[in-house]
Amino acid sequence: MTGERDLNELLEGMRPELNPGRYVFTVVRGGLPAGVSPVVTVAEEEGLTLVLPQEEADAAGLDYGYVAGWITLRVHSALDAVGLTAAVSGALAEHELSCNVVAGFHHDHLFVPHEQAPRALGVLQDLAAAHP
Repeated sequence: MTGERDLNELLEGMRPELNPGRYVFTVVRGGLPAGVSPVVTVAEEEGLTLVLPQEEADAAGLDYGYVAGWITLRVHSALDAVGLTAAVSGALAEHELSCNVVAGFHHDHLFVPHEQAPRALGVLQDLAAAHP
């Protein structure tokens, strides 16, 4: 099933949703530690980046610095759609909110500072409402 490509449709229908919990970014070498179930993995030259619930990182003794809230854009965006990431990150930047974007097959996922996640969600809801 192909996703939406039209930017106005993507923005209008993005339906941002804040997932419960606190998420952290960490890096490991040599495979996944026992007891962790990352929501994102990225293989890099320096090691395997994991994004996982903070309580799992704590239990596994993993180091991290950045604690994030996880927002999912519920619109099914095409992987070759143009402009959604720019529009979303631009709107958040206008409000001085950092954003780490990960594209899944069906949805885009945003990791924002945990303390600012409700405010980021509001910015995204306003952005969607501005595109009827």
